Amino acid sequence: MVARPLPSRRKPAPHLREKFHDQVREHAAARAPELPELDRLIHERIRLGIVSALATNESLSFNDLKRVLKTTDGNLSVHARKLEEAQYISCVKFFEGRVPRTEYRLTPAGRRALAEYLDQMEEWIRVTREE
Repeated sequence: MVARPLPSRRKPAPHLREKFHDQVREHAAARAPELPELDRLIHERIRLGIVSALATNESLSFNDLKRVLKTTDGNLSVHARKLEEAQYISCVKFFEGRVPRTEYRLTPAGRRALAEYLDQMEEWIRVTREE
């Protein structure tokens, strides 16, 4: 058996490394599909759960949402407030006898935002399955 010398392990010159990395980035950018920007307000798990639950129900109480989403009072309250501020949901507080109740409804703006979010997710899924 004849011993062969090992190939040189010298690093390419810096300008060649940069050129190579630029070509890799350009190739990746050219291949990458344009994906829609997701609505970050709805994309969070609890907020998506709130708008989804309200999309399939005329209204839900705070306790109903808490039970369905399996979350805490504080967590639900914070996320519901963000959706309220964006006018995706409306909140009505009232008393039933002496018991305070909070009821939520999906607004028309919230319904449109959810429909757009679902369209965006369907596009992500379509592109992912094509890859």
